[in-house]
Amino acid sequence: MDIILASNNKHKIKEFNSILKDVFPEQEIRLLCPADVGVTEEIEETGTTFAENALIKANACAKKNYISIADDSGLAVDALGGKPGIYSARYAGTHGDDEANNAKLLDELKNVPFEKRTAYYVCAIACVLPDGESFTVEGRANGHIADGLYGEGGFGYDPLFIANGSPLTWAQIPEEEKNRISHRAKAACLLAEKLKEWWETRSDNEAKSLS
Repeated sequence: MDIILASNNKHKIKEFNSILKDVFPEQEIRLLCPADVGVTEEIEETGTTFAENALIKANACAKKNYISIADDSGLAVDALGGKPGIYSARYAGTHGDDEANNAKLLDELKNVPFEKRTAYYVCAIACVLPDGESFTVEGRANGHIADGLYGEGGFGYDPLFIANGSPLTWAQIPEEEKNRISHRAKAACLLAEKLKEWWETRSDNEAKSLS
């Protein structure tokens, strides 16, 4: 099954590839990036929610005979009224500057005690099917924000995020473990369920054309 992932983020592509293979083991998944299908322009995220932004990106990469998926994900901190939210990747001003984003978040929480540093990662995945039908799913992972950066793995706010039930940040745990419990993994499981339902309603010829 060929699936377009509307992202050029190498960390996200690797993570999605691993997750999709885990939750869709009976299918041979070939994950394509936008450039593979001729989409080279920057996709502007103009939505006001994670789901809206994910659908904008999935629609931009939707091509006949391909399933197109896109996610929009980020961190919401309760003490900051849900910030950084949809601006997580560019919280400090420059898109993808993890170091600056983490530094800004730590500074804004410097006087907030640990028990009030509750936060959650959220991931919305949008899917556009070859027939034009679309849907979105959402997964969350609850936790707290640490008082400093811990661990060398992961990306984004992972060195700060401690999931409920664990003493370690997501940058300290093995990648395989994170991929089982993350917000993206939860959303991907819901995606897989819906894709399976759709797949089973197609004729053999339609299914084969996507294999």
